[in-house]
Parts: sequence; structure tokens; C-alpha cells
Amino acid sequence: MKNMILVVVLIILAIIAVAMVLPRQKQKKNNPPSQPHSNEETLMLEPVPSTTLKATFSGGCFWCMEPAFEKIDGTYNVLSGYTGDSKETAEYYKVGSGKTQHRESIEMDYDPAKVTYDHLVEVYFWQIDPTDGDGQFADRGYQYSPAIYYHTEEQRKIAEDYIRMLEDSHKFDKPIAVEVLPAMPFYSAEIYHQDFYKKNPTEYNRYKKGSGRVDYIEKTWPEGHPDGM
Repeated sequence: MKNMILVVVLIILAIIAVAMVLPRQKQKKNNPPSQPHSNEETLMLEPVPSTTLKATFSGGCFWCMEPAFEKIDGTYNVLSGYTGDSKETAEYYKVGSGKTQHRESIEMDYDPAKVTYDHLVEVYFWQIDPTDGDGQFADRGYQYSPAIYYHTEEQRKIAEDYIRMLEDSHKFDKPIAVEVLPAMPFYSAEIYHQDFYKKNPTEYNRYKKGSGRVDYIEKTWPEGHPDGM
């Protein structure tokens, strides 16, 4: 008799436990993550003025794209990350191996009262080989190809006008291969990649020089430019 009572009690407790777990699982599945576009919950963003806008650029290795934009007065939260695919997430090993349609990219907030989008586009072109649509320098593949992702029609027009100006200038022997595309969800890269040039300056400088980017920029823009490399 005692054994039967014990079995009944255990069955009741099991039913109660299942009833408590199932609603939690359902809720967890249906609720979106608190930071759907971030690979790191600990990513800290600085406060920005209410007037800021977004700018998103792909120019090959995102390590090499961050520094010049972080030096500009009026930019905030210059982040390395991934964009260009409709998938709801992005991870470094998947993007780097070409398993998605994401590009390595950077995204930032900027205050148009301090810096114009025209200038951001100009700085972008100073960092890349705009005629290479198959990658950038040592990094090959679609995931490293150049693109400007516009957030407004004004940004689209500015980007396209700048490309047209470059083509008319005949500065480059080959056509400009930079795509101008509507902005898509941006997923910040893992913390390890953010501000890589600050955290690992020796490795960063060795990589940037070894990739061919530094020599190309110095050869293409021998007069230099105010925002550095």
C-alpha cells in the first residue's frame, strides 16, 4: 500500500513538473532575443545624440575598416559585423567560410551636424580597392567584396554620385566594382573583433601591411588624406 501511494505521489509530481516546464519552453521559443543583432550581450555602446543616422560599409576585413572612421569627429559606435543576408544571425566562422551571403562590414552612428555622409563615403573609398569586386587584397570571396548599404534615399544618391565622379575622373584603370544596396540587418561581430587594432596593434599592423592594403593606399593616394588609414 505504501508503495502504491509513493508511486501515485511521484506521478503527480512529474505531471506538475512537466506542466511548469512546457509554458517556459514555449515562451522562450516565441520571444525574440533582447539583442537580435548582436553576437555579444556584453557589447557596450556609447550614448548618441537623437539626431544621429546610420552608415554601413563593406570593404573587406572589418579590422582594417574601423580605425579611419573612429577618428572622425561626429561618428559613434563604429562596429565590426556582418550584413547582406536575410538570415537572422551571423557568425564569424560561417561568414568567413562563405557559407552565408553576409559581407564583413562596419556600421556606425553619425551626427550629420558634425560630419556629412559625403565625407564618410569619401573616407570609405580611401580604405579600399574599389575596382576589386571579388574581395579585398588578401581576403578573397564574396564575403570580403565591397558594398555601400544605404539607409536613406539621400545616402543612395550620394554614394552613386561619388562612384560616378570617380569613374569620370579616370583615376582607376578598371570600372568601379562597389555595389550600392539597401541596408539590411546588421549583426555585430564577436567582442574579440571589436577595436582589434587597439587590442592587438602588432598583429593588426602586420596583417594590414601583409595583406597589401597599406601599400595600395599609399600608392593610390600618395598625397595622403586627413583621416589616416
